[in-house]
Amino acid sequence: MWFYIIVMIISAVLARAMAPKIPPPKPPQAVDFNAPPASENAPIPVVFGTVWVRNSNVVWYGQTRSLPIIKCTTVSGGK
Repeated sequence: MWFYIIVMIISAVLARAMAPKIPPPKPPQAVDFNAPPASENAPIPVVFGTVWVRNSNVVWYGQTRSLPIIKCTTVSGGK
């Protein structure tokens, strides 16, 4: 019985060691976003109802940088 447990542990360690390494994702670049430009001469569309406006005039387009995920190991609070 001990033989099977040892073989199982060795095979699990070998499977973990031989697994392919996944590279971290690249941060998004400015060309990856499809942000509409801001222009003074662009017409302002009048929309009735719910529609998808493709060429709208946008002044600011979100935060496009990526931030690392911070793991919190301690939790404070409660009684």
